[in-house]
Amino acid sequence: MKDGKIIEVSGPLIKASGMEEAAVRDICLVGELQLTGEILEMHGDVASIQVYEETSGLKPGQKVVTTGHPLSVELGPGMLTKMFDGIQRPLQEFLDTTESNYLERGVQIDPLDRTAVWHFVPTVEAGTQVSAGDIVGTVKEGAVIDHRIMVPVGVSGTVKSIQEGDFTLNDNVYVLDTEQGEQSFTMVQTWPVRKGRPFAEKFAPKTIMTTGQRVIDTFFPISKGGAAAVPGPFGAGKTVVQHQIAKYADVDIVVYVGCGERGNEMTDVINEFPELIDPKTGESIMERTVLIANTSNMPVAAREASVYTGITIAEYFRDMGYSVAIMADSTSRWAEALREMSGRLEEMPGDEGYPAYLGSRIAEYYERAGVVRTLGSEGRVGSVTAVGAVSPPGGDTSEPVTQNTLRVVKVFWSLDARLSQQRHFPAINWLNSYSLYDTDINKGVAEELGVDWGKWVQTAMTILTEEDSLQEVVQLVGLDALSETDKMTLLVAAMIREGYLQQNAFDDVDTTTSAKKQEKMLFNILTFNTEARAAMDKGAYYQEIAENTVDLRESIVRSKFIPEDQLDQIDAINDEIKAKMAEIVKGGAHA
Repeated sequence: MKDGKIIEVSGPLIKASGMEEAAVRDICLVGELQLTGEILEMHGDVASIQVYEETSGLKPGQKVVTTGHPLSVELGPGMLTKMFDGIQRPLQEFLDTTESNYLERGVQIDPLDRTAVWHFVPTVEAGTQVSAGDIVGTVKEGAVIDHRIMVPVGVSGTVKSIQEGDFTLNDNVYVLDTEQGEQSFTMVQTWPVRKGRPFAEKFAPKTIMTTGQRVIDTFFPISKGGAAAVPGPFGAGKTVVQHQIAKYADVDIVVYVGCGERGNEMTDVINEFPELIDPKTGESIMERTVLIANTSNMPVAAREASVYTGITIAEYFRDMGYSVAIMADSTSRWAEALREMSGRLEEMPGDEGYPAYLGSRIAEYYERAGVVRTLGSEGRVGSVTAVGAVSPPGGDTSEPVTQNTLRVVKVFWSLDARLSQQRHFPAINWLNSYSLYDTDINKGVAEELGVDWGKWVQTAMTILTEEDSLQEVVQLVGLDALSETDKMTLLVAAMIREGYLQQNAFDDVDTTTSAKKQEKMLFNILTFNTEARAAMDKGAYYQEIAENTVDLRESIVRSKFIPEDQLDQIDAINDEIKAKMAEIVKGGAHA
């Protein structure tokens, strides 16, 4: 293919002439160092190319070679536990090869280790008819995940030969007789990142993805295959919320994309995740995690590609039949990369300088989440759940990235700077947040737990909403102006806030809460509410209830620190609530 020549350099954007044989989205090798770039647009034989590496030193006249292929990722054994950059360069191998803490330019390293040996176990025999998506064998990747080797998309035929053995990723492991003739296949396939992987059927998400975070699981749940946004100002805890979900969500695989965030936050992930033990498997959480890191000091063009790299890897594991969660932190930095490249292309700007196609790009990303029946004769069901952090400047959620995100996601966890300043974490504002999955999810949770979960949640939210309106009255005329019933509302609301919604991510017990423990904790608070109001109906005063239940209320609030294997202690508190209220009604509290 004919080489082009650089005619203009503008930061990460270059223009090259003589590119008439190239196509938009082709990957190119630019300059003497053969830097990786992608064609964004064509005008005649002039191509505009965004370069994924630092462009200093490039000058007109240097050659540009197109590969004829779009930006793609390698999919195969060896991805789990690894950290890649935005275009799937393995960062540890990069460090080992270059002996540098920075991305040296022009270094080409295979995304997956070609020297590693994997034990392949066939699941089909010679003579079996297979089609795209069918599993032909498995590889044990670490101690947790069976990596299922699938027939590539667009391929079908009869298995001519397949055998068990130890292979590298360069070795052919099975041969198919296809309409095009005999074809050999390795354990690796490639896929263009900007194109969603196909599936047989898509379903409406209905099953809860438990996160271990009480405010989320109870009031604003997300379903497996759903999409959620976490907007909030600087310091409100977006990253910690995503870390918590990545650690404790009941999914098989986690893909964490650090997109334009500070390097120390990715360092926290690298340091913490290997030490955390997955309660379901007893192994490190890193055994089921893929990290994509494109931090704020890495090339801005690669930042734009990083979310596509992450979602493509997530779809690949989904196609195996796994449930996958992808965390993007943050999509605002990704949108800023879009804005920068759009400006260099001299495109007509939209709101706040973002490109006019910002909304469609955001929708395109989140629409790749979902619950699907995968390709293949087995009828597997897999899911991708997308959680994106948004960092609106100054916490202004009316800005374009937040608004375009909220148009396509169904869960909104609104982080509140005021709550974070009060040291209330997770700082999710229960009055502004919402989940459009809650009706279906609450039905499922109610059936699983055997309680009227939807009614409990509604009762607790009503108390919190009433508290907010009563606080305005208290600020104007004081607490004494409230009725006894309203004072009780404030008392119970404080227990919900402090004993249920507030959760310590750095406490070994409180960091995550099972569905069963959440049920028992909420039941105790609502029992206190019911019993206290019943006692007031029978003649007890608010003041005597408040004064004689100080220790009891402290026990209810501190029950979040009771370990999961001692939940009978929470049940005992419920009995204590009823006994104490009966004692108050009988006047025994004054004895």
